Amino acid sequence: MATTIAIFEGKKIRRHWDEENEKWWFAVVDIVSVLSESTNPQVYWRVLKKRLLDEGANETVTKCNDLKMLAADGKMRLTDVADVETMLRIIQSIPSPNAEPFKLWLARVGYERIEEAEDPEKAIQRAMNFYLKRGYSKDWVNQRLKSIEIRKELTYEWENRGVKGDNKFAILTDVITFAWAGLKTRDYKKYKGLKKENLRDNMTNLELVLNMLAEASTTEISEKVEPKSFKENRKVAREGGTIAGTARKQIEKRTGRKVVSKLNAKKLGLLDSEIDKE
Repeated sequence: MATTIAIFEGKKIRRHWDEENEKWWFAVVDIVSVLSESTNPQVYWRVLKKRLLDEGANETVTKCNDLKMLAADGKMRLTDVADVETMLRIIQSIPSPNAEPFKLWLARVGYERIEEAEDPEKAIQRAMNFYLKRGYSKDWVNQRLKSIEIRKELTYEWENRGVKGDNKFAILTDVITFAWAGLKTRDYKKYKGLKKENLRDNMTNLELVLNMLAEASTTEISEKVEPKSFKENRKVAREGGTIAGTARKQIEKRTGRKVVSKLNAKKLGLLDSEIDKE
């Protein structure tokens, strides 16, 4: 885990990377200071916190955890921190012109999600534009979009077999990934030098193909054997991943090169350098 400083409009925002949960924690008072322009952000945050509780936003406040961070006096002191989702909720409650761009962004994102629910093709088009703007090739983007479709088919199948919750999905995904790549998802991301970034967005074409093969095989096997328990779903996930794992080993034997690569989107030159700096 590491604590770093982000710069927003010339002001420092303390943040902490939680490696175990793979998320950023931000010092609430630092962001409150930037957006509210209060001369005493600590007091401002205490008042805002009380108002949120009075409004019934108990969950938002309780999600703000205490974490020791370097204070202005050079000492490590406990401060309230929040993840991205909670921080956005807090931002919505700050009556400041500086917060307005965040609020407008949230409103736009919400509207886009409603549009995509009514017309899924818009979601596909937005995803394509997202990748193309960042410098990914059209061939890679088409393959990435196909991988999203295959992933959705797999998660639908898991839901039909009684698998519920992101945690269980993550466990099964780990089983598949380890079976074909020889690495669990978190280790695979570390191998590529990633943190919060999406693993699939940083795969080579061949890695994407084999990952799709692993997930598509898992779906096909599941539809055939109809697993009844989570244990049975794990077995199916291992079988599906193993099919792609066998293909990987055959490719490596024939070419003499490792399929699982340390290359990520930056090293592959997939991302536009100027866009990546934003």
